[in-house]
Amino acid sequence: MASLAGYAPDDRAARVMLLIVAEPGDARVGRLLARVGGVETIRLLDTDMPMPELRREEAEVLRHRVRLASEGADFDELMPRLLDGWYTPLIPGDRDWPAGLADLGERAPYVLWAEGATSLLSRPVSDLVTITGSRASTSYGDLVVGEIAAGLAEEDKVVVAGGAYGIEAATHRAALRARGSTIAVLAGGIDLNYPCGNTELLDTIRAVGAVVSEQPPGAVPTRSRFLARSRVLAALSAVTIVPEAGARSGALVTTEHALRLGRGLGAVPGPVTSAASTGSHLLIQDHRATLVTSASDAQALMNRDGSSLSRPSGRTATGSRLDHEPRRPSATNRTAACRSAWTFRGCGAAGPRW
Repeated sequence: MASLAGYAPDDRAARVMLLIVAEPGDARVGRLLARVGGVETIRLLDTDMPMPELRREEAEVLRHRVRLASEGADFDELMPRLLDGWYTPLIPGDRDWPAGLADLGERAPYVLWAEGATSLLSRPVSDLVTITGSRASTSYGDLVVGEIAAGLAEEDKVVVAGGAYGIEAATHRAALRARGSTIAVLAGGIDLNYPCGNTELLDTIRAVGAVVSEQPPGAVPTRSRFLARSRVLAALSAVTIVPEAGARSGALVTTEHALRLGRGLGAVPGPVTSAASTGSHLLIQDHRATLVTSASDAQALMNRDGSSLSRPSGRTATGSRLDHEPRRPSATNRTAACRSAWTFRGCGAAGPRW
C-alpha cells in the first residue's frame, strides 16, 4: 500500500482520506478518531503498530480493507481535487458542523460536504425535523406531507429529507413553496443529482437551502451508502416523521436510527386499505411512534422531544474556508473537477466510482 501519511498533514485532510479508504460509519475508524484524531489514525493505518481501542484482529481486518481500497487510487490527483475549495469539507469543530451528529458516537461521519446555506446545519437540533417515507407515494401521502411540511416551514423549522422521489420530494417542494428552509441529505456526492428526475428540485435546494452528503464529490449512490445515509437523516433532527411508508420501506431504517438515538418519532395514519401506509400503522400500533395528523401535532412532538437536545457550540476550526454561501463551480467546471480513471454513468455527470 502506498504511504498515506504524506497526504494527510492535518485533521481535515486526514478525514477526507478516510472516506477514500474506509466506508463511512465504520465503528473501528470512529473509535480511532475519537482517541487519537485524524492524522494519527492515518499514520497507524500506514504501519503495523498496535491501534488503541482495537483488538489485534480488528486492526488487521481494517488494515486489509484499507489496502484493498487504496490499490489503484491516485492520491496525487484525488486529494488536491477534494480539497480544492469548490466544495469545502466540514469537520467536527467547524462553525456549521451539525451538533446532532455527536450523538452517533463512533459512527459519526468523518466529514461532510455541504453546498448552499450551510448555516442551516448550525441551527439547534430542536429546530430541525426529518421527514421520510415511501418513494412510491400516493396522492394521499403527498397531500398530507405537503400540509405538514409547509406548516413546519412557516413556523421557521428546518425541514430535512433525502431528496428522493415520493414523500421526500413532496416534503422539499412544500417547504420551498412556503418559503421555508430545507436540507437535502444525499447518498452520493453533492455534485451529482440523484435521482435524475429531481435535478431541478435539487438545484433549487442548492440555491435557497442546503445540500449535504458525507460522500465526496463524484461518489456514486449505492445500497450501502443509502443505508449509511439513514443514520445522518435521523441524527440531524430532533424528530423524524413518516407520513407514508410500506411495510418494507427503506424509510423504516431511518426510524430505527431515530429510536436508537432517543429522537422523537411520529407517523401519519392512512387508509386501512392502503399498503402504502402499512409501515406507518405498524409504528403507531407498536407504540414506537406518536400519531401525527397535522403540522401542529408535529410541532408539539418537536417541542416535547427537542427541548432536551443540546445546542451547537458555534466554534470554527482553524483553517476552515467555509462560509454561509460557499463558492460554487460552474456546470462546466464541476464536470471537469470530477474527471477520474473511473466513470459514473448517470445524470450526465462524470466522476469517480468510489
